[in-house]
Amino acid sequence: MNKLVQNEMMKLMAKKRLLVIAAIIGVLVILFTYAQYKQVQTQQEKLGTSDWRTILQQQIIDTTNRLTSSRISEEWKKQLQTTLQQEQYYLDHNINPSEPGAPTFIRIFLENSIDLFLPLMVMVIASDLVSSEHSLGSIKLLLTRPVKRWRVLLSKYITLCLAISLIVAIAGILSYGISGIVFGYRGWGTPILTGFSVTDTGLNTSSVRSLPLWQFILMDFGLVWLVAIVVGTLSFMLSVLIRSTAAGMGIMLASLISGAILSNMVSSWKSAKYLFMVNLRLTDYLKGAAPPIEGMTLSFSITVLLVWWAIALMVAFLSFTQKDIY
Repeated sequence: MNKLVQNEMMKLMAKKRLLVIAAIIGVLVILFTYAQYKQVQTQQEKLGTSDWRTILQQQIIDTTNRLTSSRISEEWKKQLQTTLQQEQYYLDHNINPSEPGAPTFIRIFLENSIDLFLPLMVMVIASDLVSSEHSLGSIKLLLTRPVKRWRVLLSKYITLCLAISLIVAIAGILSYGISGIVFGYRGWGTPILTGFSVTDTGLNTSSVRSLPLWQFILMDFGLVWLVAIVVGTLSFMLSVLIRSTAAGMGIMLASLISGAILSNMVSSWKSAKYLFMVNLRLTDYLKGAAPPIEGMTLSFSITVLLVWWAIALMVAFLSFTQKDIY
């Protein structure tokens, strides 16, 4: 198995896709860093101060003014009310929710890329691990080796998991290295609040507790890795079922984009909570954002994703070991 995995890693590295993905992440981090820097600079110029309490108070005022508008939907109004209560809670407990520094940038970057950007990067790797063998005509040669089919496919899946772990690590390293140039590298011990929950009556703060930022980021990384594994496994299954890499990527791309849209307008469709793409934003539960559908929790979303992961893996192995390649 070690030699099989080593062989798959060599083929993956030969395609240089990991280098391309690292370059794309680097460019996006640079753009995101610049955008956040300009946002902070604009706020300070507008308010004439760099005091975070003044800035947060202004954000509370802006959110309150937006709630008075009759043009926003009820779903968006509930999300704004939750955000308003959280901001007020941070202000009352004298905790800066956006402490400047590379660690805070990592947290924000992970939370904004968990449901679309990083899954897209994973999809680029996973979508052609098997289908490319068909397009290149190497599948017959691969299966003539004295190795059982399930071992061949398992080596590819292990390679995928290693590549996903590397992509998540690259995102963290580049985020820290690049953003630290602008915002500094301190702030790992900054307190941050978690444990918010949204109920019928509003924001529940009874379970709120303070954690150092490094612990919160570790939890973020764990959830991001889980989402990437699930999306990668689904793309891997399509790579086995569909011999066209482009078709497999198109299906996954449509699923991810539809999930991003559904999450903002699916509150009345209760059964949609069983779709994997509606459950990708796991980091929202840590920061206490309102779930897409009432009643959804972190444990529920993780369970749904694990069920999709198990089904996708089972279908991939059954299909690969039984279908007629020749």
